Amino acid sequence: MKVSIITAVLNSGKTVADCIASVQNQNSNQEHIIIDGQSSDGSIEIIKQHIGKSTVFLSEQDKGFYDAVNKGIQMASGDVIGILNADDVYAHDRVLKKVSECLSDESVESCYGDLVYVDSADNKQIQRYWQSGHYHRKRFFHGWMPPHPTFFVRREVYERYGPYRLDRGSASDYEFMLRVLLKHKISSRYIPEVLVKMRVGGQSNASIKNRLEAHRMDRKAWDVNSLKPYPWTLPMKPLRKIGQWIKPHFVNGSELGFESPELDSE
Repeated sequence: MKVSIITAVLNSGKTVADCIASVQNQNSNQEHIIIDGQSSDGSIEIIKQHIGKSTVFLSEQDKGFYDAVNKGIQMASGDVIGILNADDVYAHDRVLKKVSECLSDESVESCYGDLVYVDSADNKQIQRYWQSGHYHRKRFFHGWMPPHPTFFVRREVYERYGPYRLDRGSASDYEFMLRVLLKHKISSRYIPEVLVKMRVGGQSNASIKNRLEAHRMDRKAWDVNSLKPYPWTLPMKPLRKIGQWIKPHFVNGSELGFESPELDSE
């Protein structure tokens, strides 16, 4: 099984080399599609220095992150598609192998795992621990969603239900998962370990104004799919993050090697 990893880049010169290396180190059959939005900070030169035989690289103007991702989806030749941000890395060199093993079951159309937020300067320092838990589509009504960088989908799912919407802003990933998992009921399976290390930050949480805008976009994500959340669904979505701050006090990343044992679900 071939896995296509898509990375959208814009002025990510400080981190993109680590991202590329984490994909190249995977012990699997993969391709890395890197879509650059014409960076001006040296990212393009860094990418060209580090790309390998399994890398596809395109640099041109785009309409933002998800437009770049959609271009990558169109270019992908793999059976499975995953998205890795330019600031992120895979937690170990067997992530894509585990994904392939999970999706070797033809009844499984998608899979996901856990994610840790790490210090921007030291990725061994865990800031938050996003433990996803086992899948049930009804959990969306209680503010749940899987971490998008750990979410892998068969390419045919994109062909059947469409790519990311460009009008949903930072909630484009949430809208896509509502569309395919909740509305169209594709199957999914949980891989109970840390798959991705994400550097701290995030535009949707950068300020109260951005958080309110993210809430508005989350609501529209339900509306465009003709889905009706419970009254507490959207308020619960940010509140669920509280547990992510507590978890690192009980988990040592160096001890885990960022490959956790089976943990209790949320």
